[in-house]
Amino acid sequence: MQVLKFGGTSVASAKNIALVKDVIFEKKSDQPLLAVVSALGGVTTQLVNCSAMAATGDAEYLKELTQIEQKHIKTVQELISLKNQSKTMGKVKILLNELEDICRGVFLIHELTSKTSDKILSFGERLSSTIIADYFNDLGHSAFLADPREFITTDNNYGRAEVDFKATNEKIKALFKSLKEKLVICPGFIAASKEGEITTLGRGGSDYTAAILAAALNSSELEIWTDVSGMMTADPRLVSSAYAIKEISYEEAMELSHFGAKVIYPPTIQPVLEKKIPIRIKNTFKKDDDGTLITEASASNGHLIKGLSSIQNIALFNLSGSGMVGIPNFSHRLFRALSAARVNVVLITQASSEHTICVGIDAKDVATSQKAIESEFAYELESHKIDPVQIERDLSIIALVGSNMKAKVGVSGQMFSVLGQNGVNIKAIAQGSSEKNISVVIREKEVKKALNSLHESFFLSEKKRMNLFLIGVGNVGSAFVEQLKKQKAYLSQHHHLDVRVVALANSRKMLFAEEGIALKNWKEQLEEKGEKMKMEAFLTQMEELNLRNSIFIDNTANADIADLYKRVLEKSISVVTPNKIACTRSQQEYMDLKKIALQYKAKFLFETNVGAGLPVINTLNDLIKSGDEVLKIEAVLSGSLNFIFNNFNRDKKFVDIVRQAQKEGYTEPDPRIDLSGADVKRKILILIRESGLAMEMEDIPSQAFIPAECMNAPSVDEFFSGLEKYEDEFQKLLTKAEKSETKIKYVASFNKGKAETGLRFVEKSHPFYNLEGKDNIVLFTTKRYPEQPLVIKGAGAGAEVTASGIFADVMRIANTN
Repeated sequence: MQVLKFGGTSVASAKNIALVKDVIFEKKSDQPLLAVVSALGGVTTQLVNCSAMAATGDAEYLKELTQIEQKHIKTVQELISLKNQSKTMGKVKILLNELEDICRGVFLIHELTSKTSDKILSFGERLSSTIIADYFNDLGHSAFLADPREFITTDNNYGRAEVDFKATNEKIKALFKSLKEKLVICPGFIAASKEGEITTLGRGGSDYTAAILAAALNSSELEIWTDVSGMMTADPRLVSSAYAIKEISYEEAMELSHFGAKVIYPPTIQPVLEKKIPIRIKNTFKKDDDGTLITEASASNGHLIKGLSSIQNIALFNLSGSGMVGIPNFSHRLFRALSAARVNVVLITQASSEHTICVGIDAKDVATSQKAIESEFAYELESHKIDPVQIERDLSIIALVGSNMKAKVGVSGQMFSVLGQNGVNIKAIAQGSSEKNISVVIREKEVKKALNSLHESFFLSEKKRMNLFLIGVGNVGSAFVEQLKKQKAYLSQHHHLDVRVVALANSRKMLFAEEGIALKNWKEQLEEKGEKMKMEAFLTQMEELNLRNSIFIDNTANADIADLYKRVLEKSISVVTPNKIACTRSQQEYMDLKKIALQYKAKFLFETNVGAGLPVINTLNDLIKSGDEVLKIEAVLSGSLNFIFNNFNRDKKFVDIVRQAQKEGYTEPDPRIDLSGADVKRKILILIRESGLAMEMEDIPSQAFIPAECMNAPSVDEFFSGLEKYEDEFQKLLTKAEKSETKIKYVASFNKGKAETGLRFVEKSHPFYNLEGKDNIVLFTTKRYPEQPLVIKGAGAGAEVTASGIFADVMRIANTN
């Protein structure tokens, strides 16, 4: 006997029932087929609402009844041919009239017993199975409508009746032995007590009916047809990259189902589990998909774990106190009190010191649980032997499930590391000695991020998603976006990275898209769809999205934005920036940012603070981490100043070279920012601090070479006018360089604890002498490089190279998280 079960979504409408017909016809063979069906989708909920309203004397229950009636009549009209409609409609009307009479009685006496509730709920399956059986008969296929009240015998525990398997199995075998029909339609969920009263089998009852029948008839396999293509590696509503598990063990399936996977309900598979009958989960709407096979011992899917699951709306009760230590019956009293209050404990964890015990329960049971615990331990609470009960709400449980975990060291460590890197705080941990399940309690709002992060980490075939939040889309920001657009396919194919720009902002507008902004026309989208830029709103939206592997990229030189790094890092969001302001404030502020990044498992990277795209800071960090010590630093760190002095000669005025540098984008729009040397001071300060030494900006003297009158000019135009007046002074610098056969460079240096910046006349033998164009150069003299310094040289200015440095920092984060 083939046994197939079709859930509520599979029989939700006439269209869906037609798909069920296709599945059954393709299965039909010489072997008989039994189809267990649920109520039409949503009807059970309507029946619950209807009975509840009737019990409170709410006449609105009649509207609910009317909707139920219309749904079934419409289904009959759409499925059954006109010549046979009246016969089916008559059966349906009889059932609906009986339902109406019962609800009317409940309404009149304002009372709903569990026995009456079972009677009302039974109509969902009785109606659907009647219509479906007649549908097959109408199509010319002889179908027998089985009544489980005749062969599934239970006790009188209405709402969740216990099955008498001995009596039930005998009746099933007797009935099906005498059947001549090859197709049997059977309603799920319902049964009858020994006295013949209607009972129901509780949550997952239709699955249970199918499992009871499959076990009693020794079926080779039980098929459960639903609206998903099997048990998924994670909830696809939360994890878009989740996929169906091809094969899984009974134990793994029960673990996943217990922790929120709704495909099957754990108690329902017990009858087939005992007989080792495989279960196959299939999708009615995608019948050609493989689905999931549940067997005694599943094959490995190539991963340590089979799936991730979660339970939401959890509350934690934490009991602690010295009066608990060494008391042998304390736990017994706690669970006895909760059991007496009919509270189900979902998770338990206890410290080995016996000083604390923590239990997770459904949030709806908080008040009941608190009352039960405080009543049980009234004496201990009053005498301060235990502390007042601590309750944490708005929590969820994440479960990592898989039989292969016990054979591999470090699974829990990997889980905790991934969650920590994404700022997910673990409230409680539970792991059984069987090592099939590791469960953690986290904040409910972190569930999506946690599931996605863990799915990426454990299911390595999937791409790792990086979420970028970009502020500043001028020259550097635009260049970065264009570089990312060009490399997106390469990163996906060769590095399994899915890098998405989730937010873009300039000084006027900001644009958010959780699934990523299309980079093809991002400028148009920002202008047309962007909302007004407000920094607080930008941060709030970024925090509320709470996406895994998030990176905040600041492409500005804005001090106000630098002020926000602390807040961003505290949300475990990494920061990448060419903005030098944050790293050149006080030593304490600089160290605080470093500590916060470490504390919240975020990255704070600013390679482009010095040398644009040159690997200056990264190289320096590698030296320090490997135990080297910096003795001396000499550097030309301003691409704009190097460009200006490299192009300054007798044929051109100094002011004209500065104008050229401004026009070609080598200086800021106001060239005084570059010519002041303040930017160079910031850069050498950053290198000193990254060397592990403490220093402040005011500790670095700077030799000014631009007259104060020019620097203090009211406008840029007046600055240029003033600069032209001092041409003779600049010509004197040039004359000095020519006479001494040197070149003018603006140099930053650090030696023996002292730093300075200013003009230097560099001889031909010096590495700085042949520095061309806008290049930067840094010389590190260290204990390992005492005679010949380590040299880093290359383009140190320009949007493209700065953007490439930002890109490199993003990749470092992607490769370390």
